[in-house]
Amino acid sequence: MITIPLTAVDAVRITIVMDNVTDPLLFPTQHVERTTWFHQLAKPRAASAVTEDGLPDALIAQPGFSALVRVTSAGRERTILFDAGVTPNGVIENMRRLEILPGEIETIVLSHGHWDHVAGMEGIAREVGRGNLPVLIHPEFWRRRRIAIPGLDPAELPATSRSALEGAGFEIVEEQQPSFLLDGSVLVTGEVDRTTPFETGFKGHEAEVHGSWEPDPLILDDQAIVMRLAGRGLVVLTGCGHAGIVNVVRHAQVLTGETAIAAVIGGFHLSGPMFEPIIEPTVAAFDDLQPELLMPAHCTGWKAVHRLAARFPDAFVQSAVGTTITL
Repeated sequence: MITIPLTAVDAVRITIVMDNVTDPLLFPTQHVERTTWFHQLAKPRAASAVTEDGLPDALIAQPGFSALVRVTSAGRERTILFDAGVTPNGVIENMRRLEILPGEIETIVLSHGHWDHVAGMEGIAREVGRGNLPVLIHPEFWRRRRIAIPGLDPAELPATSRSALEGAGFEIVEEQQPSFLLDGSVLVTGEVDRTTPFETGFKGHEAEVHGSWEPDPLILDDQAIVMRLAGRGLVVLTGCGHAGIVNVVRHAQVLTGETAIAAVIGGFHLSGPMFEPIIEPTVAAFDDLQPELLMPAHCTGWKAVHRLAARFPDAFVQSAVGTTITL
């Protein structure tokens, strides 16, 4: 594979706009800002952080994912929204509380077509304030999907359509291969190579292909975004990590030729009896990857989060809505 020259950036700020958990009692640490009750109450009452009654306007936690990514290079800050959450209004409401202006978003990357990363596009369309906002996706993003587990009735997953997104004013950009955003400072991975023996996909996940349901365990539209932080290494942000979080990070290393890992943030999809057996080999692989910062979120699961926290206490950061990582 040919190495892709990813431009180094001076700083990366990632704000968790939607996640499964919110906790206003988490306090900030080095490189980690938190939205606490104290933070909200200390603001003027007219601010979006408090209600008319002067109570903290609590951030919303929902079982989906969204992150705002700010990349600084040569003194200029650029902004990407990565994923859009699980309901039409959740991400937009949290943006209001966090005083994030939707109009500042330059492009949107949707990691894959599952609804818990996409449904917020409706609310974003209402608030973004301009048409033709680029939305980057993989071509298989549009597939109808379902979960078919033996002994249970198949359950079709909510899906969106090209006409719905284009009708809302978005400009759809489909890329199967790795691609650049923001003048080469952000890399979208494209399809992730599957190289580990244990990250074998989502059994029971199916897609409609040519009118019939077929196994779709690899969920090939799953993509991550990667930044290279000058002097520190790669920052990898993943939505669900359906490709396997170790596969994702190793793929980013191969694509860029950079081995150092500054941060791995996002969903690692290690939750539930199907995926919990691969927690230990995943943790063992992170022994080799040695990220400076590790923030598992969304679909990682309680057992995996606690195992990673125990194994990498200096790198681990607990994820919560309103957290901002500054690198």
